[in-house]
Order: sequence, then C-alpha cells, then structure tokens
Amino acid sequence: MLRQVFCPADRLMSDSTSSANGTGVPAWQLGQARLAKGDLPGALESFRDAASHGHTDAQIELARMLLFGLATAPEPVQAIAWLTRAEQAGHVAAGYLLAQVAAGNTLLALDERADARLLAGVEARFPPSLRAAAIVFARKPHERGQVLATKLLQAAAKRGDSIAAQLLAERIERGVGCSPDPDAAEQLRTQIAQVHAPRLPPLDESRMSGAMGTQDAGPPTLDLSEYLRTPEMELLSTQPAVRIVRGLLNADECRLLIAMANPLLHPSRTVDPHTGQPVAVELRTSHDAPFDVLNEDLAVRLVQARMAAAAGLPLDQAEQLIVLRYEPGQEYRPHRDYLPPDAIARDRPNAGNRMRTICVYLNTVEAGGATEFPRAGLRVEPRAGDAIVFENLDAQGMPDADTLHAGLPVERGVKWLATLWFRQCPYRTF
Repeated sequence: MLRQVFCPADRLMSDSTSSANGTGVPAWQLGQARLAKGDLPGALESFRDAASHGHTDAQIELARMLLFGLATAPEPVQAIAWLTRAEQAGHVAAGYLLAQVAAGNTLLALDERADARLLAGVEARFPPSLRAAAIVFARKPHERGQVLATKLLQAAAKRGDSIAAQLLAERIERGVGCSPDPDAAEQLRTQIAQVHAPRLPPLDESRMSGAMGTQDAGPPTLDLSEYLRTPEMELLSTQPAVRIVRGLLNADECRLLIAMANPLLHPSRTVDPHTGQPVAVELRTSHDAPFDVLNEDLAVRLVQARMAAAAGLPLDQAEQLIVLRYEPGQEYRPHRDYLPPDAIARDRPNAGNRMRTICVYLNTVEAGGATEFPRAGLRVEPRAGDAIVFENLDAQGMPDADTLHAGLPVERGVKWLATLWFRQCPYRTF
C-alpha cells in the first residue's frame, strides 16, 4: 500500500531501527501523549528525560524539536549532539537527519561523512534515504547511474513512499534506467491515485541535464559534493543583473519538487508593504507551496543546495523554498522582490534584505508564462530545468528599482516554478 510521504521526519520512528533503554520508556510515552495534545513544552521536557536515559527515539524527537525550534529557541548544536548519540546507538534515522543538516554545508560539512550516512540509510532500506540517493544518482551521465536511480526508487516505492512511486512511474513509462513499460507505469499511477496524488506534468526531457547517457564510467559512486557542481551562467542583462543557468535541474529533480508541493498548495499571497503581513491580492493569482523545515526532506534540501550553488550563495542565507503553480490566465504582475522595512523588521531583521533571487522553471509551458524584466526589455521563456538568477539590490546594498519583473499570464498549459530568495546574511539556522 502506497502512503503519501511529505515529511519523512513524521515517520522516522516507524521506518527505522530503534533501540530504547527501558528506564526511558515511561517518559517517552508521556512525551508522545503531550505532543498529541499540543503541549510542546511538556513534550520537550519528557523527551529530554527519556533521551537522558538512553531512549533513542526520544533522542531523535528531542533533537528535532531543538533543531527546528519547537517549544524552544533553535539549538542546532545540541540537536546534532543528540543525533550523534542516537546514531552511535545504531538508529538509522539519526544519521539521515545529520545528513540533512549537512546538506546546508554550515554546521556540518557536506563531505564523505554525509555520503556515508546517506549510504547507511540506503543499506537499511530507509525510504527517505533511498529517495535522496536516487535523486543523486539520477544526475550521473551514464546508464549505470540511471539504472541504480530507478532501482532505488523501486525500493522506496515498495516501502510505501508515494513520492518515489510518482518519479518511478515516469521513468518506467519512458524507459529511463529500465526497459519502457507504459502499462506497468499506468498500473503504478492507479495505485498512486489512491493517495490523491495528481499526475505529474509532462516534461521535455530531451533538453534537460541528467538524462540517461551512454558513457561507461565504471561503477557509480555516491558523492554529494559532486552533486553541487552546476553549469556555467550566461549573462542576459547588466541592468538589472540577470543571468540564466540552462539545465540546472533534471527531470527527476523537477518532478520531485512538484510532487512534494502538490499537497501543500494554497492561493498565493504577497507581503503588505504597510503591515509586513502576507495578504491575498490581484497582483499574484497563482497557488504556491512554502517548504518550512518540517516539510523538507534530504532530497529537497539537496535540490535547494544545488540551487544555492548556482546562485553563488550559501543555503543558510535563503528563505524557505516556494514552489508555485500558475494555471491558464494566472500571473504575477510587475513587482520587486526586495522587502519593505516593516517586513524585514518582522522577519529576522539580522538577515537583512533579499539580495538575490533564483527561480527554476519546473516544466516547459505550452504558451505564455514568460518572466519579463520591462526595464531591461528582457523576456525569459519558461523551459524545464532552466534557472534565472537576478540581483534585487544595487552595489551599495540598496533596493534597485530596475529589478521590476513579472510572471506573464499563462496562455495554455500549466507553469510550475521553484523560487529561493537570498538575504544579505544568514536566515536559516542550518
């Protein structure tokens, strides 16, 4: 039976091997009961008690609350210490979460240790690890990597991961990493429909990076640092500064973001310049899905890290990822991304203003939907996998009015877009 898996952290306890000291069980159970009632401070206290007695599930739940700032200010260093302790006790999910932290390449390095942690999750057949590894191997420019990516998605789908199943169905239909089998793909989509997952939009895979190649480069290896290598940028405009990265994301990465965003979509809002609060206005008629830390998984974090690498900035300077969907007639009228002072004051003022934006087109639109920079006389057509990077501030760090831009109305089809806004200083804790 397929299950919808949006936030693997919600299933860490049931999907991984756990060892627990019996003396910590009562406190763990009390923590779970308090959490179910919405008593976060009480749950934090109970989990801390159980964790100190060696209960590894409690150590992970405590670490998550400290990491994400639930019922407390974020304490990522303490969170890492608890996760390390649980990992040493053999809890696969702890290593997975440590790899997820490492994807930001700040508190933990995205190095061989992160590779080993992801590999340990793969060997334990932990679905979130299988999905993340599949995304990494899908970038390999040879057939062996593509075969392995498909096998990893198959293993995750068999364990109930419907996101992996959605990606797998597309690969089976087209014969990426396997022989094409449209009937099997359709049967899999029928199962996926039972968890109310919409069918993914078609993509023009022939022009996207990471498609299956014919090179024989030997056995593919798991190297997360290699995953962050991005294509060169091309300058489209100097005032405002706009660049394009062609083929930044491949078909699997685009589909991953769409599949993860689908259940989170709601009508888009913009920031009121007077109150700093999000409000619905005619300026922006799309639907969007914000990814806060509780909606992310390692695969999504890695894609964001790749976007950050293309933007030339560390991931911790990025606000939360936003995935947008524009249907026919929907648009984002001319606007600027930098924030008014009131909005900055209300949302992590030490991070400063939005200095840079990266937008990745997740599909090729049938007609319309271009991004327009009217003061530069520039229009960028939405093509799957391409990213545009542009500055929002001038050389002195002041808002640049020339960055006025718009998402033109979609005429036919649907437009999917992923956006990261980067502040001047760190915005995230990890």
